[in-house]
Amino acid sequence: MEKGRNTTVISNRKARHEYHIEDTFTAGLVLTGTEVKSLRAGNASLQEAYCYVEKGEAFIKNMNISEYDKGSYNNHEPARLRKLLMKKREIEKIRKGLEQKGYTLVPLKIYFNDRNLAKLDLGLAKGKKVHDKRDDLKAKDTKREIDRQMKDY
Repeated sequence: MEKGRNTTVISNRKARHEYHIEDTFTAGLVLTGTEVKSLRAGNASLQEAYCYVEKGEAFIKNMNISEYDKGSYNNHEPARLRKLLMKKREIEKIRKGLEQKGYTLVPLKIYFNDRNLAKLDLGLAKGKKVHDKRDDLKAKDTKREIDRQMKDY
């Protein structure tokens, strides 16, 4: 791995389609050895995962990290509750954001940083309405069409 490069292992592609991301945060993950090995192999999913703050600590629930295929009886539980490692200031900022109506904390992607530590990007987000999703798709299509036209010239 190159120095200073983050390698994304798992991303939640639906998150940006379903939500307006207002603010992003980076958190460390408390993982076991077999979870890290399984993550490196890309055997994880953020589709059903959600985050919350409770008693000054942040957690992610329903993040599925498949069992490590070469693991023994010490293998981890795939969808267990995992603690997020963040600074108290950030957790307090998230907690205040979640108190506002309509806001949620969405996991965006998991990656390994330049020190080979597993990190999770979170987004403080507000749900999109159906017409917002249509507008985004329309803008995406027009941008694609413009790029296609510019390529011809």
